[in-house]
Amino acid sequence: MRGHARNGDRMDWDIKGRGKALKGETVVPPDKSISHRAVMFGAICRGKLRIKNFLFAEDCMRTFQAFRELGCDIEREGDDVLVSGKGLKGLKAPDKELYLGNSGTTMRIISGIIAGAGISAVLTGDASLSARPMARITIPLGEMGFSISTMNGDLPPVKIEKGHGPIRPIDYRTPVASAQVKSCVLAAGLYAPGVTSVTEPFQSRDHTERMLRYFSAGIERCGLTTRVTGRKELAGRDVDVPGDISSAAFFIVASSVIEGSQVILRNVGLNPTRTGIIKVMTRMGADIEVLDKREGVEPKGDIRIRSSELKGTVISQEEIPLLIDEVPALIVAALKARGETLIEGISELKVKESDRVKCMSENLKRMGYEISESRGALIVPGAGQTLLSAELDSYGDHRIAMSMAVAALLAEGESRVKNTSCVDTSYPGFMSHLNALRGE
Repeated sequence: MRGHARNGDRMDWDIKGRGKALKGETVVPPDKSISHRAVMFGAICRGKLRIKNFLFAEDCMRTFQAFRELGCDIEREGDDVLVSGKGLKGLKAPDKELYLGNSGTTMRIISGIIAGAGISAVLTGDASLSARPMARITIPLGEMGFSISTMNGDLPPVKIEKGHGPIRPIDYRTPVASAQVKSCVLAAGLYAPGVTSVTEPFQSRDHTERMLRYFSAGIERCGLTTRVTGRKELAGRDVDVPGDISSAAFFIVASSVIEGSQVILRNVGLNPTRTGIIKVMTRMGADIEVLDKREGVEPKGDIRIRSSELKGTVISQEEIPLLIDEVPALIVAALKARGETLIEGISELKVKESDRVKCMSENLKRMGYEISESRGALIVPGAGQTLLSAELDSYGDHRIAMSMAVAALLAEGESRVKNTSCVDTSYPGFMSHLNALRGE
């Protein structure tokens, strides 16, 4: 299993299937979602703070650089980031457009902060980010009185203008369960008088609520509704970022489906709104054990996985927001399960870095395996179809690239995953970690 550069800086992976079991232990990268939020909300706190174990991958560096351009003092020190918070009103307008690369998290959440801070900015991104819908944030921010618009229909660039009418709190019901949308509205609510609330149809990730509470914001959650009291200064405190369970998901799946595997993943975040991957895999029969769980602003611990025989399951629409980034990996797990797996509520998978349903379907078809859609659900038939070696494509999506790397381990012969430089957005060392666990 090796990687080599082709076509400039695009990297392809050549992966031999039907090979060695995964053995040993590894440390997955720091959590991307928490790294983003620690910088964003740390920048508008009062006082200095240290972000320990920050994820220095491409997406998070877009957030890092954006807040530098907004006038925040942010420096790297080893694996940590030092932030001198500017307070709610201390940011300044950038001198140029803020280019956010592939990071939808940055674009959506930073919009609420920039609007609230009362400064002007234009937010742009790469081709993938420029195709992602933004009305889901411009509508609620407009209702709050902020001047925000998109410049290409519903799509980026996003333009935020200083000079708006009276700012007002709102009680907003999100049409979809989205941590990014919820976080954007709550961020803007920090600047509004009174109480701003967000109600979701299902529970989504709660990293923003935890981070704001940790920074002494007036925030509370009751059921599916989260409320924040505006115009209260935040107090900076050091943040320790755990490992990213979305990155761990690929090893959880690979260790479960490759016979003879036994792997320990160290220091993984165990936030209850992120452990859907563990719950679903356990329901499928996976042998997963959490070791040495530690509490904190974000709980964390070690995870041990042993190979096991899996069975099909139904993943409900309500579960999707809690494992939205892990679904491609779960599709690979379902390939080896006894019986059919049904994944409901897949519409949000079609507006991520790629249309993940289409990308997984096309890649698996090249491997001789057919999955199908019916009434808004994805059907994975389960074990019984032989996976063939094939030339696969990341489609510029880091999670598709890593999912297909795991699928290639199950195939007959050697497969190639093309254009994997996108993995740098979240897990630059993925292939070296995978090789090490296979003794290569």
